[in-house]
Amino acid sequence: MFAFILRRLAQALIVMLVVAFIAFMLFQFVGDPVTSLLGQDATQEQREQLRRELGTDQPFPIQFARFVGNAVQGEFGLSLRQGRRVSTLIAERFPATLELALAAAVIALAVGVPLGVYAALRRGSLASQLVMTLSLLGVSLPTFLIGILLILFFSVTLKWLPSFGRGEVVQFGSWSTGLLTADGWKHLVLPAITLSVFQLALILRLVRAEMLEVLRTDYIKFARARGLPNRAVYFGHALKNTLVPVITITGLQLGSLIAFAIITETVFQWPGMGFLFIQAVQFADIPVMAAYLCLIALIFVLVNLAVDLLYFAVDPRLRIDQPAGGH
Repeated sequence: MFAFILRRLAQALIVMLVVAFIAFMLFQFVGDPVTSLLGQDATQEQREQLRRELGTDQPFPIQFARFVGNAVQGEFGLSLRQGRRVSTLIAERFPATLELALAAAVIALAVGVPLGVYAALRRGSLASQLVMTLSLLGVSLPTFLIGILLILFFSVTLKWLPSFGRGEVVQFGSWSTGLLTADGWKHLVLPAITLSVFQLALILRLVRAEMLEVLRTDYIKFARARGLPNRAVYFGHALKNTLVPVITITGLQLGSLIAFAIITETVFQWPGMGFLFIQAVQFADIPVMAAYLCLIALIFVLVNLAVDLLYFAVDPRLRIDQPAGGH
């Protein structure tokens, strides 16, 4: 297992270096940070002085090494739009995005897995066909349309839930959360449901497909022949083995929820990293864009590494590092 972890860490390091190089190239080919910071009326001496301070007058390898070193420490310079440290902006927005992504993941798992099992066990029934039809809609409809429809129904028509913002939050140092206030929960419901719909439908269809495949295997037939009750066969044997491949998809989807919450945060004006990234793109705020790219890549790498280790622990067939003659 130690060799397995080392291989995964080496792969993660290579991925992060590639992403860091791509993020660094944004500074080289997308605008001039000196012009953005000083404006068009700055003198040549002021420009040269700022280039020396930023290190952009150094050779390319030195600039890249400096960029990687700063990135490891979480430093990406100043935002060209707001004039504040990028690390501070990310720290302020990250709790909102993480809170939204985790809420969406809980909804997707809590609803998707039971519905997937039901659709597999009641295959052919009217309710199962309805569930699969709704899941197809969930996969097909764009996220922004789902958000707009939810706002129209629950906010405009029924006036039950707010349509934008994060609501009242509680501060714990630099960390903020709306989960401790009723207003925060009300603001979280619609964006969390919107973000979870695609993931929910994906998990539902995956669980159903895997469940149907497992139910055809010989050991399930043997369990039935032994006279085990259906509950023990379905949930003690079939579901347990169904969830092994679902672990990988679910883990990667958590990274996707954080990375692709941009649309949901834009629709609901949710003050997270995705909304910050959209603003950075509109104003060509390169330091914020680079920081967002590196952070999302790091989240994907960490989630993927955790999923690999969990998958390794759950499935004994992957434990290939045991000695050939071991017992």
